[in-house]
Amino acid sequence: MRYSSTGLSDSTASGNTARPSRRTVLAATAGVTAALAAGSPALAADGPAPVDDEHLRSLVSRMTLEEKVGQLFVMRVYGHSATAPDQADIDANLKEIGVRTAAELIEKYRLGGIIYFAWAHNTRDPHQIADLSNGIQKASLGLPRGLPVLIATDQEHGIVARVGKPATLLPGAMALGASGSKADAKALGRVAGKELAALGIRQNYSTVCDVNVNPANPVIGVRSLGADPRAAARLAAAEVVGYQNSGVAATAKHFPGHGDTAVDSHYGFPIITHSREQWEELDAPPFRAAIRAGIDSIMTAHLMVPALDPSGDPATLSRPILTGILRGELGYDGVVVTDSLGMQGVRTKYGDARVAVMAVQAGVDQLLNPPDIDVSWNAVLDAVRTGELTEARLEESILRILRLKAKLGLFTDPYVTHEGVDEAVGTRAHHKAADRIADNTTTLLVNEGGLLPLNRLSHRRVLVVGPDPASPSLSDGPTTKVIAAALAESGFTTTARTTGTAPTATAVAGAVTAAADADAVVVATYNVTASSSQKTLVQRLLETGKPVVVLAVRNPYDVAHLPGARAVVASYSWTDTEVRAAARVIAGKVSPTGRLPVPVQRADAPAEVLFPIGHGLTY
Repeated sequence: MRYSSTGLSDSTASGNTARPSRRTVLAATAGVTAALAAGSPALAADGPAPVDDEHLRSLVSRMTLEEKVGQLFVMRVYGHSATAPDQADIDANLKEIGVRTAAELIEKYRLGGIIYFAWAHNTRDPHQIADLSNGIQKASLGLPRGLPVLIATDQEHGIVARVGKPATLLPGAMALGASGSKADAKALGRVAGKELAALGIRQNYSTVCDVNVNPANPVIGVRSLGADPRAAARLAAAEVVGYQNSGVAATAKHFPGHGDTAVDSHYGFPIITHSREQWEELDAPPFRAAIRAGIDSIMTAHLMVPALDPSGDPATLSRPILTGILRGELGYDGVVVTDSLGMQGVRTKYGDARVAVMAVQAGVDQLLNPPDIDVSWNAVLDAVRTGELTEARLEESILRILRLKAKLGLFTDPYVTHEGVDEAVGTRAHHKAADRIADNTTTLLVNEGGLLPLNRLSHRRVLVVGPDPASPSLSDGPTTKVIAAALAESGFTTTARTTGTAPTATAVAGAVTAAADADAVVVATYNVTASSSQKTLVQRLLETGKPVVVLAVRNPYDVAHLPGARAVVASYSWTDTEVRAAARVIAGKVSPTGRLPVPVQRADAPAEVLFPIGHGLTY
């Protein structure tokens, strides 16, 4: 997938035990099952009734081979409507996937799933999203032997989210790691899950279970809960419970672990050099915890782990990893979904047709977002016809997928309403929960001389400078203005000035000149490196003699490159929710309680730890 790339009780089993015969799911009655098989909408007058695997197997037995192949695929599609997208989206669909609309895509390939993206114009506003979801379900259920569609998205929160305001935007994973609160993790999943379910999105590609032990990781970073595998495991399990109690299938990713790489699998082929023992100690705990918590789906990683499989194949295509370790050793029998098959990490060794077939051979159930659906779909179909894949193997995956759809109630009630959207999405209670969670995440790293909190009398005029990176989750932005507005709400007189992620000499000089009229300066930083001109900006502002507060709006590692800063705060993301929380800390409205979930090494001596896991100051 493109990355700018990816009500049950707590004790309810989620389709991940090693003994499928003991599983029960929520699904339609036998009469509704028959209606589905005939292509009628799956609505039961008396509500859902428990149905065992035999009813689902009966559905599978009625499917054509083409329909079985289609159930394995989860595909993107452009447009805000299932039947009447804008002309530009029709053109994009025709160019990329050979159909005009989502309805045509489903009819042609009998897809089991659809993934939403903001860039595909699927997520304009809540009512539109609900209508799109309903249109997709109607299109599929109206076909002969029509089945409900499992609609998915990447709503990790923090820097990766596909559904923006007025939906509630919550802190990202590393911010949650800084809070260390299982209650907050569960609450985040519950709030996010309720909103997604109300929109018809029933599978979320979160929680990120990658343990970020490599500060140079270009693709995970603050998407991770932290560098402590046990702490990450506790929070991941709690978040899974929150999501799945709200009727949304959570997804643990990226198995077997993407936390220790300096290569982005969107553009290259990472290699994880951990030994088997290191994998067990560092990478496995969050996935084990997610499985114990009843995780509904697990996403694969497009990377090589020679200690787990010396073949040189990516984990997505590795039977020893997916069937041997994940299903065999860890006892997981839920849905396994690939990361996007359009990513370079899975395409470097084999062609797109072979990738789809090999993934199924390895143990995958859902094939996500292939670059060319026609190539991948026909490759799987041909593999069954030639005997390379058996129809029985496909049916194993289809049964897992149908179990999940049944558990989510999609057979009995696949549709959503505008009233349900209004009752769940972006409510006052949810926004308050987001702010409360965010207030527990902000981390005060440095506070020499008690510079923070800023005093509204002696520091009344505050200049806010720094980068304004594109909003990671469709929030208000730009970042400097959001920070300035939040400080103004606390009684400061503020001015915002953008200087960019690579400030020019002119931008630096302008900021220094503007600082002359301020009583204090807040400078936001974004991924500072040894050669970054952001260092020059901070240094020149410090030389003015004005009180300077550094707010690291993405990586907490920025502090290692700014040794002269007297006050440094980490927010772990530049979303409105998190920078507003940081502003409340800077203004003294909230006392900082966040603690580093990752260690920060010295920039001049990376073998030495500058700030350990657990470091964090307060007032």
